[in-house]
Amino acid sequence: MSIVIVDTHCANLASLKWAILKLGYTVEVTNNPSIILNAKKIILPGVGTAREAMKQLTLHNLSEALCICTQPVLGICLGMQLFGSFSSEGGIVKGLNIINSSIRVFKKNIYPIPHMGWNTISIKKKCSLLKGITNMDRFYFVHSYIFPMMKYTLASTYYGEDFSSIIHFNNFYGVQFHPEKSGVVGSIFLRNFLEL
Repeated sequence: MSIVIVDTHCANLASLKWAILKLGYTVEVTNNPSIILNAKKIILPGVGTAREAMKQLTLHNLSEALCICTQPVLGICLGMQLFGSFSSEGGIVKGLNIINSSIRVFKKNIYPIPHMGWNTISIKKKCSLLKGITNMDRFYFVHSYIFPMMKYTLASTYYGEDFSSIIHFNNFYGVQFHPEKSGVVGSIFLRNFLEL
């Protein structure tokens, strides 16, 4: 199976690659559009800002490639947020517009921002991606911006307000948490995606 991690020059590429290798799969990190389009599974990671990530995707002609691919694509953290139409991070930043929804910062509340640490999910829809995962499981989050609740939300998380922690639209899947930093349950989630 050909598994590709899109090289967005973000900090979590090595840990994500290692998490997949530990599951027994081979994986390639690349920014080559032809390799990405021919992969069986694509993972779009993200640590940093929407502006910088979109700059990297545009620089390597990856925006169009990601939008036209038909194989399963998993966006992680910022990678998921890039599926949206716009992000308010650092001004208005145009996303991939795969999902017609804007990304915004958390509403002001008593909780510190960024949302950092372990939190649970609340499953809204059953999906093979969530096989072996329950509402009691905890995942690791690090983020200040969110996908709001919407019809494509598979699971939500509460942090002063409910937000989409897992989404699904056609062949695009997204998670706000970092499965590669979420221990055993994160490994279960990654394996579920790789076996879709």
